[in-house]
Amino acid sequence: MPDYRAWRLAALSFAALLSGCGGSGGDGDANIELVGLDARPANATCLAGPAPTSIAVIESPLPVAFPNLTFNNAVGLYQVPGDDSRWFVLEQGGSVRVFDNVQNVANHTEYIGVSVTIGGGEGGLLGLAFHPDFRTNGEVFLSYTFDDPADNPDQGLQSYISRFTAANPDDSTLPNTSREDLLVLDQPASNHNGGGIAFGPDGYLYIGFGDGGGGDDQYLNAQNTDTLLGSMLRLDVDNVPIGASYGIPPDNPFAASSGCGDAGCREIYAWGLRNPWRWSFDRQTGDLWLGDVGQGQLEEVDRIERAGNYGWPEREGTRNYCPSPHVCGFAGLIDPVTEYGRSLGITVTGGYVYRGAAIPELQGRFLFGDHDSGRIWAIQYDNQGNALPIDQLELANNTSLSISSFGEGNDGELYVLDRGGNGRIHQIVQSSGTGTSNPPARLLSATGCVEPGNPSQPTVGMIPFDINVAFWSDNALKQRWMALPDGQTIAVGDDGDWSFPEGSVLMKHFRLGGTLIETRLLKHHEGGEWAGYTYEWNDAGTDATLVIGGKSKTIDDQQWYFPSGSDCLRCHTQSAGRSLGSETAQMNRDVVYPGTGRRAYQLTTLDAIGLFDGPLGGLPDDHARLPDPDDTDNDVTDRARAYLHVNCAQCHRPNGPVPVNIDFRYDTAFAETNLCDVAPTRGDVGIANARRLAPGEPQRSEMLARMSRRDAVAMPPLASNIADPLGVGLIEDWIESLKACP
Repeated sequence: MPDYRAWRLAALSFAALLSGCGGSGGDGDANIELVGLDARPANATCLAGPAPTSIAVIESPLPVAFPNLTFNNAVGLYQVPGDDSRWFVLEQGGSVRVFDNVQNVANHTEYIGVSVTIGGGEGGLLGLAFHPDFRTNGEVFLSYTFDDPADNPDQGLQSYISRFTAANPDDSTLPNTSREDLLVLDQPASNHNGGGIAFGPDGYLYIGFGDGGGGDDQYLNAQNTDTLLGSMLRLDVDNVPIGASYGIPPDNPFAASSGCGDAGCREIYAWGLRNPWRWSFDRQTGDLWLGDVGQGQLEEVDRIERAGNYGWPEREGTRNYCPSPHVCGFAGLIDPVTEYGRSLGITVTGGYVYRGAAIPELQGRFLFGDHDSGRIWAIQYDNQGNALPIDQLELANNTSLSISSFGEGNDGELYVLDRGGNGRIHQIVQSSGTGTSNPPARLLSATGCVEPGNPSQPTVGMIPFDINVAFWSDNALKQRWMALPDGQTIAVGDDGDWSFPEGSVLMKHFRLGGTLIETRLLKHHEGGEWAGYTYEWNDAGTDATLVIGGKSKTIDDQQWYFPSGSDCLRCHTQSAGRSLGSETAQMNRDVVYPGTGRRAYQLTTLDAIGLFDGPLGGLPDDHARLPDPDDTDNDVTDRARAYLHVNCAQCHRPNGPVPVNIDFRYDTAFAETNLCDVAPTRGDVGIANARRLAPGEPQRSEMLARMSRRDAVAMPPLASNIADPLGVGLIEDWIESLKACP
């Protein structure tokens, strides 16, 4: 665009002459030039291109594992620990079926039958667990619901956890006469029975129960630890006190109480569940993964921890809910690892962490599905055990199956049970088309955005830029560059936000203690999709490797988190336009351009080389500028509002991704931010008479408390392990300076 550039350079020079700026943009600094680049650099290599597209990882439709077998309402599939010769299938109507582990097996027979009451469709035979020492003691545990008129005609539906004992572990039948009831629990309604049971790696028996049924936790059970409903229980079935049916593990959260009604039921391990439908332990890490069925909007997957409160009915997923007459505090609740809305499914079915050998791409990922939509997903957790969600992969979006349960073989391979159709067992197998089209480069040096022989340096097509207010990144210092496809331009909105064209790439280096540790690329792919990519630098500083699924690492005595692709987009939100720092008020500053050695203004430079879709116009002082939060010559309110705009407004704004009506944008009038003297809606963080912001009282201000912490209620909620001391101090000073709400 040589004609435009020449015209713009002349216009800027003339405007500077008229204003007497001396090329300073209005601040009197003659060392700052108006234009730092002589021309727009050509960009032939750093281009986003098409987004990576996963080719099917698994075969779809899923192949039938045992083509000659069908089942009636199958809800569970199991093998005896250490014995691969047989499979056992739970039929909801009360029968455990057994068959030989041979692909062309012709039939199955009944291993044991129990009397059950299915009721509203969610009861019946719901769980089976072989004792880890079954080959020695022959013990099998069943979970089922039954309304036993012989016991008490008026009793109603009850959940039973019963032990049965085989005389010989190889017997083809299990005697019903060996039944021993360990736990019998009254069920106030016919749904939300949960019913899954499994032995954990600690040797204890875990039991999942729903909230008792109906809508909105109408019996007030899930947050009441004096009832066993709405909870995950943990029992010791091997060390049983005289006169009892089971023992209590000594580290259960309420093990010291005298029982339900005292200080919590001794059996409870975790609570706040609506209807845990299928859950399992990761055979490698011991982590407990659970699918909890939602009510009206969200289905969720949880990673269950001892003494964890998973929020129902105060929250459905991450959405504040709290139906009347519940009284909610919203404090101390654990977010789901992932959730999905009703456009993707209606009833989550938990599965297993894949530990088989046949599909390497799924190794370490938790697979789960949806009963109604037939979709199957795989998610992965941080490999250091951090409670941060990581990439989610959709494996199948239309299996045509009513997925009632997953099964895991002793070899770690996974199966899917179809409660509809022909009631078959399907196997998850690797697709012949496994792979990824347009995969991201594994090494930073191969991205086209850096010099291949010196990846710490950008290619000539990348334009350096800087911003007035940096996002807090745990003490890291950052460098930034942008690259646009040749001939493409940036659109500047009326609000000053910049929109990058498809194909653009934003790159950022992170340094701790002067050492380059991470580089992130944010790409606007062809087709409109944005995606983030994280590269970890090697110790020699010679190259960086793509991080898949996120990672934590100790660097310079601090814990550093490398975000996953999904983490990137949780901060670079759609409502904020994805490219967060690219707005006029942030970019209105000077930078040094290494290619020319000039210190010059960004806005006039980018305008002069034709990077905008139309002339930006004016000199730097004609445009908005965010004040430096660290410059005490600026007003404390302006500094604080600028800090909150950069660190919080990407989520807390109209149409943002969080269920809290706060608007932290700098240009929003303070009276319209929904901050001042407003009671918190997601918990008070343990503060008496808390307010989001209590003028003149930092100690009562929830926002300051969350900024100061790095736990489950901290802000930001991810990718930071250290609170910003200067930022916390600034917000505290600002709150103290406020005398009243506007």
